[in-house]
Amino acid sequence: MSPQSTTPPTRDQILQQLQEAEVKFLRLQFTDILGTTKNVEVPKSQFAKALNGDVTFDGSAVEGFTRVEESDMLLRPDLGTFLIYPQFSREEGERGKVARLICDVALPDGTPFDGDPRQVLKRQIARAQAMGFEMFVGTEPEFFLFERSPSGVGTTVTHDKAGYFDLAPIDKGERIRREITNKLVEMGFEIEAAHHEVSPGQHEIDFRYAPALETADRIATFKFVVKRVALEYGLLASFLPKPLPGVNGSGMHCHLSLFKGGTNAFADPGGEHGLSRTAQQFIAGLLDHAGAMVAITNPLVNSYKRLVPGFEAPVNVAWSTSNRSALIRIPAKRGNSTRAEVRMPDPSCNPYLALAVMLAAGLDGIEQDMEPAPAIQRNIFKMTVREKRHHRVKELPSDLREAVDELEKDDVLRRALGEHVLDHFVEAKRAEWREYNATVHAWELERYLDLI
Repeated sequence: MSPQSTTPPTRDQILQQLQEAEVKFLRLQFTDILGTTKNVEVPKSQFAKALNGDVTFDGSAVEGFTRVEESDMLLRPDLGTFLIYPQFSREEGERGKVARLICDVALPDGTPFDGDPRQVLKRQIARAQAMGFEMFVGTEPEFFLFERSPSGVGTTVTHDKAGYFDLAPIDKGERIRREITNKLVEMGFEIEAAHHEVSPGQHEIDFRYAPALETADRIATFKFVVKRVALEYGLLASFLPKPLPGVNGSGMHCHLSLFKGGTNAFADPGGEHGLSRTAQQFIAGLLDHAGAMVAITNPLVNSYKRLVPGFEAPVNVAWSTSNRSALIRIPAKRGNSTRAEVRMPDPSCNPYLALAVMLAAGLDGIEQDMEPAPAIQRNIFKMTVREKRHHRVKELPSDLREAVDELEKDDVLRRALGEHVLDHFVEAKRAEWREYNATVHAWELERYLDLI
């Protein structure tokens, strides 16, 4: 891998493109604390105002943003995120083309809003830059395609019964994956691979690595496109980590690398495993903060039903250069392709917060000169408790409550998120856990109703 850079268009260039392409609507997109994409759409008459960053919205109506008495907020567009959406349906073509800008959220006086997840990631990127580093990220998001009922309601009936790398006609998702890929390519994505995953109805589309902020933006865009194309095919695309029992869940492996002066700072041909001291420290930081980090990278009650032994998802806080049972794997390629694959995250996470805490954890490892435990090349799932203890292998929190407890105790991640984001995130997740705990589930009734 090697870094690339592009020059963002100017305000006037965007206005010209909007006019030449006969775009009728402009979406100003942002993300709430829980990772839900939001937008304010303006017509052609308001394009100039939108590009000036003068469009306001009611922040009190957005999860975790502000109180009613301080609700007005500004949308400041990042001009480098401009794109014109492809046509998803005939009806959309008749209504006119739509373009998109991803925005930073600001207070009325123009001050960046502390509760904006994009700002959280930007702060960690600035911290890395002050240390001379830039983080690049490649992701592997997975998702399921499900049938809809005749009334249009989503079900958990999978679109096919295919498995890993299967072909049509067993793989019924081939056509829709190509359609998603074509739409993404039209929007400027460089797609590296698309294939059927292990579970029935499960798919993966990988796009090229990029700087951390661009990757977070692209994850949000990717999820929108997948869901939008699936809708046109009468299907439900779901990024829920574990929608079906007894099969693999959906992850979003993240390949992380630091560059310094255009060179991969993780690469060292003379180092152990071909890794530099910086790479070892970064890995140590990720491992040290993993128990707290998982609350952000795996933020749902459902996330922890994926993180169980037997389904290729990591539960052990360890690293390896040869097997996929560890939380962090170092892929075989070296040189500028040297990277750490973090296998824990799932696609339900807020991409801005997830990349922010991973970067913060790794940088802390560098700053504190941390040393990781030796890499484990065995299948950790088959190790005994005594062997895990000998190799200093801990386990991730087993549920969302434990993960949030760990997050609240982690001063490094608290500072990275900021008090506003941390407090609102924890409050929302505690409420989610309480609601889940108070709900009587079908499993309980099936297991106990007649027996007790």
